[in-house]
Amino acid sequence: MSPIPADLNPLPPVLAGPLLRRLEPTRVVLWLVGTRELSLTLRLQGVGDIPLDAGRCTVIPVGRHAFVHLIDVVLDSALPCETVVGYDLLIDGQQRIADWAPHLVYGDATCPNFVVRSRIDQLLHGSCRKPHHPAADGLLCVDQLLSGETDPQQRPALLMMSGDQIYADDVAGPMLRAIHALIERLGLFDEHLEGAVVSDSAKLYQHPASYYHRADLLPALESNETLRERFFGGARKPIFTSSSADNHLVTFAEVMAMYLLVWSPIAWGLINPAAPSLTPERLKRYTLEQTRIDGFKAGLGKVARALAHLPSLMIFDDHDITDDWNLSAQWEETAYGHPFSKRIIGNALIAYMLCQGWGNNPDVFKDVLENTRRLSASGDDQYLDSPVQDALIDDLLRFQHWHFVLPSSPALVVLDTRTRRWRSEMALKQPSGLLDWEALSELQQELLDHPSAIIVSPAPIFGVKLIETVQKVFSWCGYPLLVDAENWMAHRGAAQVILNIFRHTRTPGNYVVLSGDVHYSFVYEVLIRHRKAGPRIWQITSSGIKNEFPKTLLEWFDRLNRWLYSPRSPLNWFTKRRRMRIVPYTPEHAEAGERLWNSAGIGQVFFNAQGQPSEIIQHNSNGALKTRMLAPELGDYPD
Repeated sequence: MSPIPADLNPLPPVLAGPLLRRLEPTRVVLWLVGTRELSLTLRLQGVGDIPLDAGRCTVIPVGRHAFVHLIDVVLDSALPCETVVGYDLLIDGQQRIADWAPHLVYGDATCPNFVVRSRIDQLLHGSCRKPHHPAADGLLCVDQLLSGETDPQQRPALLMMSGDQIYADDVAGPMLRAIHALIERLGLFDEHLEGAVVSDSAKLYQHPASYYHRADLLPALESNETLRERFFGGARKPIFTSSSADNHLVTFAEVMAMYLLVWSPIAWGLINPAAPSLTPERLKRYTLEQTRIDGFKAGLGKVARALAHLPSLMIFDDHDITDDWNLSAQWEETAYGHPFSKRIIGNALIAYMLCQGWGNNPDVFKDVLENTRRLSASGDDQYLDSPVQDALIDDLLRFQHWHFVLPSSPALVVLDTRTRRWRSEMALKQPSGLLDWEALSELQQELLDHPSAIIVSPAPIFGVKLIETVQKVFSWCGYPLLVDAENWMAHRGAAQVILNIFRHTRTPGNYVVLSGDVHYSFVYEVLIRHRKAGPRIWQITSSGIKNEFPKTLLEWFDRLNRWLYSPRSPLNWFTKRRRMRIVPYTPEHAEAGERLWNSAGIGQVFFNAQGQPSEIIQHNSNGALKTRMLAPELGDYPD
């Protein structure tokens, strides 16, 4: 290992966090990464000091100077609701958050705080945060809202991030360079790579093709399609399908380092990476990406502050792992049939579990964490033990508890639409349904007899009909990968069951479906034709946090969709939703009748006592005024 340059900051006790995760009246869940195993004490206003012993804090080493702290505190008595509760994390009983992370504290406060809400009367939501996208970071809107709000009853109940919190498959050159510098600085564990051109992670990081040419490091075996084509190259690629996958993260250390770099400013102060040796064309791209990454870095202090004050829940979509993850049965067969591609996907899944999944519902991860401990213990010689790593990956690929339900009012039901798919056994290339029969049956049971419910589906259940038609045509032709043909209506069985659930008489009278994925925002109200008693359904999509759809292309999609699928168009009767009336909302600042709003930011939804949305807002990260989604006149849309 090279010596640490004198101009870099010494290792601090904490690298990232705390992130406030699941929050209930009798439970506080926090996530933190330290440079050593920390002796921590949680200080709660009105409760006192709580030592975080092994029963309350699970520590998972991921390197010589990187220790994930999973903090789960169950309280003897309930915290007050609608009240600001200050909290602190003392290191060695002395150092307070204001000492080791002053950027996490607002104004004159001495520590971060949170508010336990008795019901979900408002929340924030969004998806798709790509660090090197030119748009400003939508999580800065969250910080702005919190910094300007002093009334605890006006604080959102939670932040729901519905997928693509990181882009493991689309990484800027400067970000990958920073990842490698951080791996070295923290001594993140290396690993052996079976089936790759390079034998281990150390050789991967040093290889000339590691930047912008990772396709060259993949297995060079002959088949009907070469593995190089299968992984990264060409248009017909059934595994790593991102058009920008030439810096695709590979190792567990790379993914862990990226989480540290996208959630905290601290790690950036520990490294000073220079550009690698690149061709003039690649150097030009690297320089542009560097400018965007610098802008992203500048806001991380405020992002970290927001995440320390507002409970956040998360679910994966595809880019947290890889583009089009589990798209079809054929995709799965190919991806998991080779040890290298399976390892790449598995590494991202391990990191997701530690950095995102666990904090949603810690109770279901106890066995998985024990296996993760065994993996980290095998890194004493700096290299993770391959059989242990592969066994953990197998466990996670079989894991059936990524979804979760928040016992709130209204009930919040978060769907795993990636691993519990309805696979087509007759046509392996066809897109899988987003939930299989068993998962859909469980969903129905969760919803029975609730007066209202919030469902989080990363992909919209009710999407833009024209775009879904384009995806369907490409799927018919055998090319679903070219258009990301992942929508609820793409699979007949899954579509029919989810629509039948909505029509069931014992399921909620009011549904709100929160989604992301598509890189634009819209709101639909959905009514059952010829049924006056309900239910009423709202599809609310906010995407992306730091991503946008190509502007001109979206304008054309929006315009054509309004022409072809107008309320009285006969084309509506050829869709799977023909028994439902889809009524679009209008963005407040739309100029030409647009229904789709294309601006990075964060969504906000206010709910009335019946669990119906009373106000729907899109906060724009570009500094523009917030955009209200305006309800239409239902009489303009015939039954």
